Amino acid sequence: MATKTEKSNKTLVIVESPAKSKTIGKILGKDYIIQASMGHVRDLASKGLGFDIENNFKPTFEIIPEKKKIITELNKLAKTVDRIYLASDPDREGEAIAWHVKECLKFPEDKIFRIVFNEITPHAIKEAVANYHQIDMLKVEAQKTRQILDKLVGFKISPILWEKMKNYKLSAGRVQSVALKIICEREDEIEAFVPVEYWSVDTLLNKEKSDFTAELSRVIKGSKDEKLELHNKEEVDEVLKNLKGKKYIVSKITPRDTQRKSQPPFITSTLQREASSKLGYGVSKTMQIAQKLYEGIDLGDGAHGLITYMRTDSTRISDDARDAAHDFILSNYGNEYYPEKPNVYAKKKQNTQDAHEAIRPSYIDKTPDSIKKYLTPEQYKLYKLIWERFMASQMTPAKVKNLTVDITADKYIFKMGSSKVVFDGFTKIYSDDEEVEVAKKFPDLKVGDELNLKKLNSEQHFTQPPGRYSEASLVKQLEEYGIGRPSTYAPIITKIQQRNYVEKIENKSLKPTPLGRAVCKQLVEYFTDIMDYKFTAQMEASLDDIAEDKQDSIKFLNGFWKPFSKTLDNAQKNMTRVDVETDKVCPNCGKKMVVKLSRFGRQFLACSGYPECKTALPLDGDKKVEIPEDEPTDKKCEKCGSEMVIKTGPYGKYYQCLNEKCKKRFSIVESSGVKCPECEKAGRDGELVKRKSRYGTFFWGCSKYPDCSFALWAEPTGEKCPDCGSLLVKKFLKRGNKIACSNKNCKYSRPMEE
Repeated sequence: MATKTEKSNKTLVIVESPAKSKTIGKILGKDYIIQASMGHVRDLASKGLGFDIENNFKPTFEIIPEKKKIITELNKLAKTVDRIYLASDPDREGEAIAWHVKECLKFPEDKIFRIVFNEITPHAIKEAVANYHQIDMLKVEAQKTRQILDKLVGFKISPILWEKMKNYKLSAGRVQSVALKIICEREDEIEAFVPVEYWSVDTLLNKEKSDFTAELSRVIKGSKDEKLELHNKEEVDEVLKNLKGKKYIVSKITPRDTQRKSQPPFITSTLQREASSKLGYGVSKTMQIAQKLYEGIDLGDGAHGLITYMRTDSTRISDDARDAAHDFILSNYGNEYYPEKPNVYAKKKQNTQDAHEAIRPSYIDKTPDSIKKYLTPEQYKLYKLIWERFMASQMTPAKVKNLTVDITADKYIFKMGSSKVVFDGFTKIYSDDEEVEVAKKFPDLKVGDELNLKKLNSEQHFTQPPGRYSEASLVKQLEEYGIGRPSTYAPIITKIQQRNYVEKIENKSLKPTPLGRAVCKQLVEYFTDIMDYKFTAQMEASLDDIAEDKQDSIKFLNGFWKPFSKTLDNAQKNMTRVDVETDKVCPNCGKKMVVKLSRFGRQFLACSGYPECKTALPLDGDKKVEIPEDEPTDKKCEKCGSEMVIKTGPYGKYYQCLNEKCKKRFSIVESSGVKCPECEKAGRDGELVKRKSRYGTFFWGCSKYPDCSFALWAEPTGEKCPDCGSLLVKKFLKRGNKIACSNKNCKYSRPMEE
C-alpha cells in the first residue's frame, strides 16, 4: 500500500467541476484519483498589461490568488501518483487551461498528458484515456494571442473613455463593442423609420353553402399579371369601384406536393435561439443548464453525462450516434420514419472551427420522460429540446399537399390556399417554427366555377420598424458576421448588460442605454477598424489560423499593434469630452438632462445647464438627488496662481484650479497623523493617509507608496500594542466598538471609549 509520499500506480485526472469529477470517477473506478479543480489557475500579471509589447508581446503569468490553495493541493496529490491526465474542455480555452495547470505542477513533464472527450460516457472516457496525448501548443498559442489582443484593446481604449466621458466605470472590449454597435445601429434604424401606408383587400365568397375567403393579390395588365400594391384609400376605392357587379370565377387550381426536411442537430447558437423562442430562456441560462447536463446528472445509480459538449459550431455527428438513432427510430416508429440514406448536415461553413460534434444526447435510450424524475423542470425542458431535435434530424421529411386557387374578377386576381400534412415524418417528434397551415375548409372547386360574393373588405396597414434584437437573434447576427465563437456568445451578451450599455426591456429585447449609445458613437468615430464587422471577423479567422499553424502569432500581433497605436494617439488628441445626453428634459429650466456619475459610483441625471441649474434626478425616477457644490478655499494654484475650489469626485474630494486654461487638480490627503511603522524602521518620514481602493472601500496606506506598500484596513490610533508592539486600530462592530491590534496573530483588544 502506498504511503503519503510514495508513488502508486494510480493516475490523477484533473477536471473542472465537482459534477464532472463524480461522473468521470464513476466511469474510471478506483485506480484513478479525480480532482475537481481545473478552472483558470493563472492569468496575465495584474501589474500593467501583463505582457511586454517591445519584447514580442512576451506574456507574464501569475497564479490567481484564490487558486494558490488549489495548486498546493494538486502538487500534494501529484506526489502519490504515477502520471497525470488533464481533462479540461475540448476547445482552445480548455487547452490553455490545461497548459496553465501543467506549468504550476511540480511533476515530470513527460508524465503529464492531455485527454479530450466530447461526451462523458464510458465509451468516450475510456477511449480518451487510451488515446492520451501531449497538450496542443498551437491551440494554447492561439488562446494566449486572443487574451493579449483583448487586453490590448480593453486596457488601451478604456482610459481614454474614462477621461473623455468623465466616467471611470467605462470599458471597451474588442468583441463586446462590436455587439454594442449592432444593437445601436438597429436602434438608429428604428428611430429613423418612417411608416409607409398600405392597404389589403379580401373577399368573402360562397359556394354550396360553404363560405371561404380569398385575398386580392395581382392585377392583369395586357397579357401578363403583376403584383398589386395599394398605397392609399383612393387606390382602394378605385379597385372597389371596378369590382362592383363583377363575377368571381375560378381561373386556376394548382396542386403541389412538397417535403419539409428536418433541421440539423443543435449547435451552440441554434440551441440558444430555440431555447429562447420555445422556453423563454436567456443565453446565459441556457448555457448554465446545458453545462450541468453535460457534466452529469445523478440518475439514481450515479452521475451520467446526458449531452455532448455544448460549445460547438459543427453539425456533424459520430457514426455510433447515427447507428443508435437508426436502431431507436426503427424500433419505436417504423421503417417509414428512417430515410433510405442517413441525413448528413456536416457542411463546413466559413469561420466554422468544426472541432467536435453537434449537441446531441449522449444516450439515445435515455428518453426525456424516462429520466424526468431526476431532472429539474428546467433541465427536463432543455434536455427534451436537445433529444427531440437530434432524433428529428435523423428522420424522414414530412410530406405536405399544397393547394393554391386563383379567382378572377374583372382584371383582378384573388388567391387562397391551404396545406395539409399527409405524412408527419420528423414532425412526429419535433415541431419547428415552420408550422404547416391547417387545411382550409372550402368545397371542391373546378376551373370555371362561378362563386357568390358575400362581402368585400378593405383594411389600412402601416409598415413596422425592424424589431430590436433579442439575446437569441443577436447571437444569430454575430454568427452571420463571423464575430465571436460558441464559447464567447454568452459572455459577450452578459458583459454589455453588466456595463449598463444595453438594457433588457419588457419583451426581453435589447435596447441600448444613453450611455451605451454615447460610448458606441465615440468608438465608431475614433476606432473605425475595431468597430468594423469584417475587420473583427478577420481577426477571429486569424486566431483560427494560428491554432492550425497557418499564421504566426507575433506577426499577427505586430500587424495589429502598429496601426492601432496610431489610432490610440489620434483618439487621445482629438476625441472631444462628451456628456451622455438623454431624451429627458430638465423640469426646472427645460434643457436636456445628461448622465453623470456620483462620487459613490452611481449614475444619475443632471441638467446640462449646470452649474446655473443644479437639478438632478435618478435615472429611473423623478426624486431629486443632491449634487455636491464646489467649496471655496483660500488656496492658490501652484501652476498659474488662480483660485482653487474643492470638488467631489468618485474617489473623494480634490482641489481644482478655476482657470479654464489650467484646470490643475490634486487630491486632498487625509492624514491619520500616525507614522508608517515600515518607514520608521527604514528611517523614512512616511505616514499613514486615507486612500480609496478601486472597489470603493477606504484603507490607510503609506504616503510613500509605491516605495512603501504598508497598509491597514482600519484607522490607526497611533498607539502601539502592549503585547506585540504592532499598531492599534479602531474596530466598529455590531457587538460593540473596540480598539484592537492590527496583527492578526495577536489577540489584544479593549473596549473603545465613547
